Amino acid sequence: MGKGKNKKRIDVVYSTNPDYSYDDETFEEEETLSPSNQLLYISHDRKMRKGKTVTLIEGFVGTSDDLSNLGKKLKTKCGVGGSAKDGEIILQGELRDKVIAALEADGYKCKRKGG
Repeated sequence: MGKGKNKKRIDVVYSTNPDYSYDDETFEEEETLSPSNQLLYISHDRKMRKGKTVTLIEGFVGTSDDLSNLGKKLKTKCGVGGSAKDGEIILQGELRDKVIAALEADGYKCKRKGG
């Protein structure tokens, strides 16, 4: 077989039950809530990061595109690097106060989490 022919193969189960239906496990993203309905938690974290401190923004409800757009906006405002994946935004450095000010200016509700 050539390369790439097995990529779309799905493990289908054979059943003699006439009422059996194959359920495709596709991930459905939630609709993005308006900023006034979002409650974001901002915290510092150093675990498993070789002692480097990062700022975590958790609690975002919405699509991954909107999450990455918000992450890009925050990275630009703070002038740092970071990433947005798995429902959280990670910014390099201790920027909790700056992030809270930027998010509240955009209409998000924010809570400090941790010390």
